[in-house]
Amino acid sequence: MSILAALLVFSVIVLFHEFGHFVFAKKNDVEVTEFSLGMGPRIITGAKTPEGKKIIKFFCSPKAYEEEKEWEGVTKYSLKILPLGGSCAMVGEDERSESPRSLNNKSPWAKFQIVFGGPFFNFILAFVFSLIIIGNLGIDYPYIGEMDSSMPAAKAGIQEGDKLISVNGHKVYIGRDYSTILTAYPLTGDNAEVIVERDGKKMTFNVDPNYFVYRFGFTYASGDGADTKISEISDDSPFAKAGISPGGVIESVNGQSVSSGKELQEIMNEYSKEANEVEFEISQDGETKTYKVTPEKQEYKILGIVMNDRTHASFIDVIKYSFIEVGYWIKTVFMSLKMLITGQASMKQMSGPVGIVNMIGNSVSETASYGMQKSVGYAVKAVIMQMLYMSVLLSANLGVMNLLPIPALDGGRLVFIIIEAIRKKPIDPDKEGYVHLAGFMLLMIIMVVVLYNDIARLIK
Repeated sequence: MSILAALLVFSVIVLFHEFGHFVFAKKNDVEVTEFSLGMGPRIITGAKTPEGKKIIKFFCSPKAYEEEKEWEGVTKYSLKILPLGGSCAMVGEDERSESPRSLNNKSPWAKFQIVFGGPFFNFILAFVFSLIIIGNLGIDYPYIGEMDSSMPAAKAGIQEGDKLISVNGHKVYIGRDYSTILTAYPLTGDNAEVIVERDGKKMTFNVDPNYFVYRFGFTYASGDGADTKISEISDDSPFAKAGISPGGVIESVNGQSVSSGKELQEIMNEYSKEANEVEFEISQDGETKTYKVTPEKQEYKILGIVMNDRTHASFIDVIKYSFIEVGYWIKTVFMSLKMLITGQASMKQMSGPVGIVNMIGNSVSETASYGMQKSVGYAVKAVIMQMLYMSVLLSANLGVMNLLPIPALDGGRLVFIIIEAIRKKPIDPDKEGYVHLAGFMLLMIIMVVVLYNDIARLIK
């Protein structure tokens, strides 16, 4: 089911991209020979002749497709066997044609609209889905939530309820901008400039991000209703050195009984401030043992700012923040490209179709599993919202990537169209074709590398 959900998301995004090309091709009277979803052999192909006759063929071979005289000059609509990708084939797109309805015979402005239409429709799709998500789940306004008083930001004077304006000169529009900025522009150890708005006034704080804490090296669920079971122990940590194993339940800390994850968190926050030996009473496999553990000092570069959860808003704000949401994902794509170019991220972290389908599938499965703990209706809504969320991310990503000035992509074609408009005459189609072929070969090499990484991650 999760894989079907992933393929549905991927297909909708690609179909809408190609639909953008299709709409502007029709608008500019360019002959579209075939509009298809998927790759490989055709499962079903349909067309309508100028006389109104409907033609439908199943498993139409390339030869039968070429030899069908009745649908010459009309648009064919096809569903192909592999539900990945799609196409909007136009006369004069890859070959020279003398037809007045050929793409190559249209004005630079008409060509620009048609090529730009694909990415533009991806942004439209991302906006529509953002409207649905924000209308249902609310907006993550950039307001600061409850913070630990020992964190650098709180010590500097930043307070709960402050509106975060910028971090080190990078603007914050929604709550998620904060973590994205710190990922793309990591803290260096120097004071960070944080600007907030409080009671209508902007305030600037210089926050020292150098923070250290004493860690025991174990994790647990910290919620109010959670128990005190040890879920994981870090390698070579004080807990590991003491011989403690995951799965044990902490009964007391220095003689103080704990019955919930929240109580344990409050106690551990206190004992994580100094390198003092702490006594833990832990029960496991029907036996209770006492362990004496001394935490180790760990240093971090953090601000300790916590953003508030989503809140529902007015219809006007929903529309406004839907635009901001699309802008956020566009900005995130550019930040990711910057990290790739500067070496902050590697090719191994990139995902292709296989990785994307797997990511969506896993995300949907986890969301459904979590939702079912509450109710079937909640689970269904949660899965739909998650699919829409992934669609926004991927649609904005596809739109941006296709606009990059790389030969064989829409952006590369737009470069040639702009040059044609400046020169007032088209570039030799053969020379342009060679450039796009070179770009296509480069993209294929990258895709092979990305596919290898996807499969390697799946195997692991």
